[in-house]
Amino acid sequence: MFDESQDLPRGTLDLMILKVLSLDPMHGWGIIKRIRNLSRDVFRVNQGSLYPALQRLTKKGWVTADWRVTENSRRARYYTLTKGGLQKLDEERRAWEVSTSAVGRVLEATS
Repeated sequence: MFDESQDLPRGTLDLMILKVLSLDPMHGWGIIKRIRNLSRDVFRVNQGSLYPALQRLTKKGWVTADWRVTENSRRARYYTLTKGGLQKLDEERRAWEVSTSAVGRVLEATS
């Protein structure tokens, strides 16, 4: 399980946020829960990591944010993936697949 005491590989949190937002627009707590659920409780992202990442992604134009009412009748910022964010997700996913495949080949080496 990864939490605040363990570092994710660089760019992994951004990649996971972009992926989760490609499924549905959602508020911060929803993003945290979705990452935790999709990772089968391996990744536990806290607010102190999530919100700076969302600000970074918003500044880059990959995510937009607007105020909405949640299912519990509370106001919350909802984050939505932009067209540029979807393109970035595709680029990062391809790079991730190349990198993890290469690491896998190294780890499987027998000589």
